[in-house]
Amino acid sequence: MRHLNQITFTAMCLIAQSAIASGNADAIFYGGDIVTMNKAQPTAEAVAIQAGKIVKVGSLSKVKTLQGKDTKLINLNGQTLMPGLVEPHVHIFGTAFSEELWQNMSNFEMPHDTLDSLVAKLKTYSKNVKDGVWITAFGVDPSRTEPFMSELTADILDMVSTTKPIFVMNQSMHIAYVNHKALELAGLTDSSPNPKGGQLLKDSKGHLTGVIYEVPAFYLFLSKMPVPNQEMIEQAVQKVGRKMVSKGVTTSAEITVGGYLGVDKEYALLDSMTHSGKLPVRVRGYMYAGAYPLTNNSYKPGQGDDVFKVIGVKIVADGSDQGLTGAMTKPYAYPAETTNTGTLNFTEQELYDLAKPRFDQGWQISVHSNGDKSIEQTLNVFQKLVTKPSDAKTRLRIEHFTVPTQAQIAKAAKLGVVPGFTIGHTDYWGEAFHDHLLGPERANRIDASASLIKNGMHFAYHSDSPVSPIHPLKYASEGASRLWQVAPQKVLNANEKVSINDALKAITIDAAYQLKMEDKIGSLEAGKYADFAIVDKNPMKTDAYKIRDIEVNETWVNGQQVFKKN
Repeated sequence: MRHLNQITFTAMCLIAQSAIASGNADAIFYGGDIVTMNKAQPTAEAVAIQAGKIVKVGSLSKVKTLQGKDTKLINLNGQTLMPGLVEPHVHIFGTAFSEELWQNMSNFEMPHDTLDSLVAKLKTYSKNVKDGVWITAFGVDPSRTEPFMSELTADILDMVSTTKPIFVMNQSMHIAYVNHKALELAGLTDSSPNPKGGQLLKDSKGHLTGVIYEVPAFYLFLSKMPVPNQEMIEQAVQKVGRKMVSKGVTTSAEITVGGYLGVDKEYALLDSMTHSGKLPVRVRGYMYAGAYPLTNNSYKPGQGDDVFKVIGVKIVADGSDQGLTGAMTKPYAYPAETTNTGTLNFTEQELYDLAKPRFDQGWQISVHSNGDKSIEQTLNVFQKLVTKPSDAKTRLRIEHFTVPTQAQIAKAAKLGVVPGFTIGHTDYWGEAFHDHLLGPERANRIDASASLIKNGMHFAYHSDSPVSPIHPLKYASEGASRLWQVAPQKVLNANEKVSINDALKAITIDAAYQLKMEDKIGSLEAGKYADFAIVDKNPMKTDAYKIRDIEVNETWVNGQQVFKKN
């Protein structure tokens, strides 16, 4: 791993914005496949860069006309050069806390964890935590636990400790589990009311179970925990950045600026860490509506530069489908005879009242909507926002857009919506959705990529990290293959598979489009930033399922190498 040094990331970007000198290229890449993701010129023999930008893409003979005595000739030696990968929906701070500062219990491999193995992991971790100090962990997922849908409760967590408060975040980030000590420290009793937008679950006798839903309820506990010092936070964020560039990511979003430390602190950290190179990727920020109330107008849409810029406001309209909290028009299929249809976090009017003022200020509106009921609500609100043709060009975002109907897809297309899919839904949770939680009809609607293409829509794939691992090439593999993980592996609706080219667009040029950066990144074209991923195999020549096995050997941002394998 090598980080930017001597010249900061900011300085390089300022240089890149200056006029390209008429002299020689700084470097020429050649000697391997070059996948441009530029429809007008899909492949090339060579790429030349100067002052952090691409200056020529084409045949080796033509590109070499820019070679001078100081030009570096970089032989790919059979590797493949492609645009830097774009991750348009990451919780950078959420990942830093969940995977670096807390105990990370995520398990995306087979076999699944069991309730006993989860308790054992927590007990092992607890041994190094003093009495009275919070045990914080992340990554429990009942839909990937045996017995199926086994949940941690206060009684079960008391088996880990009754003297140490415990807070365990569900993999979905919409559910958490606490023990009785945590309930005590939060000052909660069976008679405590639900916070607005959150829920404290109770059993049939009216007793708190230790299962809690949504961020407003989480804050009742998080507010009682000490905040890690800035050095710890920066180190954790740096690790997230290293993880991103190791997977070829050169541009990311922080989809909920303010969700953990408040808007001002997170903005300042992202601004300083991206410009110093400690976070070696470009970042587009979306203010978390829950932390950026309408009374706060301290920031302007578009504030910043191509290193770090805030452009949107994120609103969470429902929960997660694998957690049975995404808002559905009909009850879930699990458990049998349930009447549960999930949870809407707002009325339609409340959602509109949150979105409209920010939309009028020029912010890109991003709404988390998983279930078809929530999607319908969000589209109704968007329909009220889009009153003239230019409004449809604002690229309203629906995050996850997991189980839309065909009518909803057509409506979204008309409104200019640019959805983003957590495409890992087809992989990690495909079998659970199809066979247990949603049933075949709704499961077949999940991440309906081919249907969006038929409707002429742009869309992007993302991880929603820490909900699923950061790995864009795997997203492309999942979109093009749609095979679920659990044996025997099956395809989750072959009609929604897309070509490898379209799957790669969803992690490059179309993901850049979602972030309003397609004129700067996402393809290899003259004038765009020299942001590259160098990989060991050409994904265009690889079996769709095996694209996930392609290794990223180098990552370049702004014409500088920020990652080299080994």
